[in-house]
Amino acid sequence: MPQMTVFIDYRPARGYDEYFSASHAPRSALRPLLSSLGNLGLAELNRNHAAAEVLLRRLGATFRLNDSGRQGGERILPFDPLPRLIGSGVWSTLERGLIQRLEAIDRFLADVYGDQKILRDGVIPREDVESSQGWRPQMRGFKPPLNKWCHVSGLDLVRDGEGTWRVLEDNLRCPSGVAYFLENRRVMKRMFPSLFNGPTVQPIDDYPSHLLQTLRELAPWTETPKVVLLTPGVFNSAYFEHSYLAQQMGIQLVEGRDLVCQDGRVWMCSTAGLEAVDVIYRRIDDDFLDPAVFRQDSMLGVRGLMEVYAAGRVAIANAPGTGVADDKLIYAYVPQMIRYYLDETPIIENVPTYLCSRPDDQAYVLAHLPELVVKAVSEAGGYGMLIGPHASSSQILEFAEKIKADPRNFIAQPTLELSTVPSLSEGELYPCHVDLRPYVLRGRGAWVSPGGLTRVALRRGSLVVNSSQGGGCKDTWIVAEQDSSEPSAGLEDPLVQLSSQVQTQEDVLC
Repeated sequence: MPQMTVFIDYRPARGYDEYFSASHAPRSALRPLLSSLGNLGLAELNRNHAAAEVLLRRLGATFRLNDSGRQGGERILPFDPLPRLIGSGVWSTLERGLIQRLEAIDRFLADVYGDQKILRDGVIPREDVESSQGWRPQMRGFKPPLNKWCHVSGLDLVRDGEGTWRVLEDNLRCPSGVAYFLENRRVMKRMFPSLFNGPTVQPIDDYPSHLLQTLRELAPWTETPKVVLLTPGVFNSAYFEHSYLAQQMGIQLVEGRDLVCQDGRVWMCSTAGLEAVDVIYRRIDDDFLDPAVFRQDSMLGVRGLMEVYAAGRVAIANAPGTGVADDKLIYAYVPQMIRYYLDETPIIENVPTYLCSRPDDQAYVLAHLPELVVKAVSEAGGYGMLIGPHASSSQILEFAEKIKADPRNFIAQPTLELSTVPSLSEGELYPCHVDLRPYVLRGRGAWVSPGGLTRVALRRGSLVVNSSQGGGCKDTWIVAEQDSSEPSAGLEDPLVQLSSQVQTQEDVLC
């Protein structure tokens, strides 16, 4: 095998590296790709990396830090040019696991806002559900179109130190990141065009058309549904994604002030007058949807929207109330939901989780805080976390007091050695931890994006992949497989032997 210059000083971290084994031997199915990338040289890879960031800025692929409170809060999501590869056989198993999980969650939502059989049977404690910040008692008795609650979901997956896939988190309200997932692929096609000429890498360009079809299916009362995307406005951290998806789907991007409810319908105000709206892809939280039902001071939503929704004259994706299943405490019960509603064994297991609201679990967590990751159940974006092995004594004491004061608000999990992928960190290749957010669309059927947003903890040694905490992203390739002698790990099957040569030019992105 030719000398791989760019990887000559790369050393895998402890745990599972997705390019190399612990002995620095390239994983057999990746050798052709690693050889091609290795021949680039680190300087050329850094030049392509810089050019990719220029292109992303030109495309407007930025996000805003919600807590920045200062100029310069708008920034590019850091992009890493080395792709992550997942074999199609592995992906087939993950797809089935994601669809299974969401079907169980959807039945749970229909149940807890309906007959509440799972609560009466004692499978999940009632107080755990009704004390959740995502619980919306106003949704009791609602039946959304097609009886589906979660239409657009982004579930976070990780591989542990043994290479086994697990679900880390469920994102069921307004999951973000898909625009970066699509733009990453656009950039990679410019960097490595020859790899996309054949069927080697599964395409993802049709995500917007699948999304639009899913949304249209939520309005069975008409053959020509009018779909709009409801955004909080330009100051939202994900506004780039809102405008991007609306443009890609060819639908109107609206704010609450653009919509009005009258005569039992939702209408969009346009230069031509009022136009009936059938489906709202909302990117605002439940609390702000309708000031007549939720927060009375909301200026972002539409007064009367929930009345029209209850009458079955408009669809909202995702359905209000799904946030109860986003709760990290409720996450711990999803394996029980799968067994209860589907009578099946979970295809993808959870990360082992301790509930601090349980006395025995709390006692264990308090005794082992330096070894655990503690999360506030309603926080996101990497906030409200304690990573025990990296925490100071004062931080550990502070979290111990928080847990004792409000045990319902915290869960704890073992500190996983997340899998690593070589990434550019400070101009050098370094093993960085990654997770994966695939996107699942559910209308009349279910569709899973081939791959998803691979998020990277670009700060050396960090386990936090969130963009607000210094994380970045990679393109994820679902690739065809050939026979390989490499053993599987967890769900992992052998990856493809990529025979195409990487074709790059220094100015390909300029």
